[in-house]
Amino acid sequence: MTCITVVNTYKKEAETLCCLINDFLQKKGHRCIRADFSGADAPFPVSEYDCVITLGGDGTVLYASRRCAESGKPVLPVNLGKFGFIAGIQPENWQSALEDFFAGKIPLVERSLIKAEVMRSAVKKTVYEGTALNDVVLSASQAAKTVQVEAGTADAAFGIFKADAVIAATSTGSTAYSAAAGGPIVDPALDALILNTVSAFSLSNRPLVLPCDAELIITVLPSRSEGCILSFDGQVHIPVETGDTIRIKKAERKVSLAGCDSSVFYSALRSKLRWSGGPRA
Repeated sequence: MTCITVVNTYKKEAETLCCLINDFLQKKGHRCIRADFSGADAPFPVSEYDCVITLGGDGTVLYASRRCAESGKPVLPVNLGKFGFIAGIQPENWQSALEDFFAGKIPLVERSLIKAEVMRSAVKKTVYEGTALNDVVLSASQAAKTVQVEAGTADAAFGIFKADAVIAATSTGSTAYSAAAGGPIVDPALDALILNTVSAFSLSNRPLVLPCDAELIITVLPSRSEGCILSFDGQVHIPVETGDTIRIKKAERKVSLAGCDSSVFYSALRSKLRWSGGPRA
């Protein structure tokens, strides 16, 4: 079996853990290939592999998930982050988790990604396509500026939104940027598409939870900002122009994650949000 170990270069402990894991895998007769992650959306060093082990926080998992979705290969996320909801394997348990994985005993869960397609009216064609596990965010290319969009689906118009940013999030991404902007927390097992805004100019703007088969259509309207940026999981950034139409829907393929079942999700919620049942809950 060929395993890619993705090392977050900002995590010092990831270097040490990578050596331990690679030694363990080689003794088991597996081939080990290292891939560094420093925030850039770089391709994996090989195209043929059987699984990916991430050593970092949720950001490292997001990167690996976008890369693995097309191949269908599973991701085993070892959590070295501080505020993560996805990575469920704790660093002290990596060996038992790997042994369970190779024995077929560790649960694999599928998480949906969303796909965004940018249509440019000036040339009447698609200029970019990308996927995200957490969210796709439209924001101004300059700080402290706003964007203005018209949003809706093929069946219904929602209206015009003016805000610092517009977020389209998956259920997995409901605990990320969308939650920070006051969006709902959605169980990852429930396929949904969340539309949310950041610092909207109208108090009537509220987060919307759409069914997983909905296609969100966002048209970029003129504003005082010079240009906008479309971000995928906060890691891939592309420029968009006034008049561009962004179509966002559930991606055809899902990603398989090891050790990330609902018990891990709710344990993270209790810990991170201090659901103690007392005054701090």
